[in-house]
Amino acid sequence: MDFFQPDTSFRVIAFLERTADAIPFMMPTTTDRLSEEVVYGVADFTLNGQKYSLEVYQNLELMETAEYKDYLFLPFLDNTNGDETYAGGRYLDLAIPEGNSVILDFNRAYNPYCAYNKKYSCPIVPKRNYLNTKIMAGVRSFKQKSKK
Repeated sequence: MDFFQPDTSFRVIAFLERTADAIPFMMPTTTDRLSEEVVYGVADFTLNGQKYSLEVYQNLELMETAEYKDYLFLPFLDNTNGDETYAGGRYLDLAIPEGNSVILDFNRAYNPYCAYNKKYSCPIVPKRNYLNTKIMAGVRSFKQKSKK
């Protein structure tokens, strides 16, 4: 895999406002499968002088398992998609914080499995989670090596 050079400017502290009484919804995926999610909260942060806001999700099935009870999912789109990075967006894995802030380290942004194999079922990034900037951090687009 190819990565951007690590850049601390893409590691930000976000204020995580918990979504009270969020109603679960079925998030579409790249296949016919639907993923039952709830908007856990909204992460507000500043990156390169611009204010942004992203929804953070919690999977209802995963939260029932001990291993993933604190797992949060942040899918996002940005202006690198389709060129420097996977067209369908990238993901960040988070944990439920003890307070109301969470570190968003875009250097840890990764491609969904479907970037590597179309047989995987990957949640589709909601348009609400589009960042109108280039996130030049984390995993770059996957380029298959040609067979000789």
